Amino acid sequence: MSANHGRPSCDRSVLPKSKPAHLRCPRTVLPLGGRTLVMGVLNVTPDSFSDGGKFFDASTAVEHGLRMVEEGADIIDVGGESTRPSAEDVTLEEEVRRVVPVIEALAKRTDAPISVDTRKSAVARRAVDAGAQIINDVSALRHDPALLDVASAHGTPVVLMHMKGAPSTMQENPAYDDLMGEIRDYLLVAVEKCKSAGLDFDRMVIDPGIGFGKTVEHNLEILGNLDRLASLRLALMVGVSRKSFIGRILDLPVHERLEGTAAAVAACVLGGADIVRVHDVRRITRVVKVCDAIRARMPRRSPEEYGGET
Repeated sequence: MSANHGRPSCDRSVLPKSKPAHLRCPRTVLPLGGRTLVMGVLNVTPDSFSDGGKFFDASTAVEHGLRMVEEGADIIDVGGESTRPSAEDVTLEEEVRRVVPVIEALAKRTDAPISVDTRKSAVARRAVDAGAQIINDVSALRHDPALLDVASAHGTPVVLMHMKGAPSTMQENPAYDDLMGEIRDYLLVAVEKCKSAGLDFDRMVIDPGIGFGKTVEHNLEILGNLDRLASLRLALMVGVSRKSFIGRILDLPVHERLEGTAAAVAACVLGGADIVRVHDVRRITRVVKVCDAIRARMPRRSPEEYGGET
């Protein structure tokens, strides 16, 4: 028997017997299990690692969001607080000021569901009132447990992401005894919380948190073992777009990482991801379409074959 390394005890019976056929949003149903869904990143911040305030102006952000929908994005993820390594916290009032007008305007002009990327329940509540249909929480309910109350009250899906530490400290020598096991157990704790609050499996998404408290080697290990998370039979999202591990491998700055992003996205799709979160929607949707065609012809394996995650 392998050591538990001090991890919390998780009841694996909390997992669904079969994967949900869709992600059920309040006003939209997104199919799962066919083509991979694309989430377009819309940072309404002055200090994002990827676009450095390019869409900080609300009107510019709205137009970019609409353009991503035209390019093939299934979901638009609006965030008002940078969670890059060493990022400083943003006040509740400032985060609301940044995201709510953008979400409100987008919700009026597109049927594509809007996601709010936030750790704060008050921001999530205002965003959902403005038209957001998904809550993307990089802390998996640990930063503000009341965020789950918002999701439960509105029937809003929640993205539960693994992060070791907080954005300000997460890249300070992250270490694991059992990387994939610790990520799995961390996410299962959040899933149990969602079930206890009455949220169904078709309103949960798990995310291993590439770059959030991980070294380059950790990120590569996750991408090489995504099937272990896919075997949990929950919607799986992965965000690799333009991230630093790609820059380290290629020795390239943020805006020269398209090819590296495409390769990492291909690994995500072939590894079983249901949603990929990206910046370059037009180009990456082409990558995803080809990978989906390949994946459709790959042999399907049982959870036991993935490593026995039942």
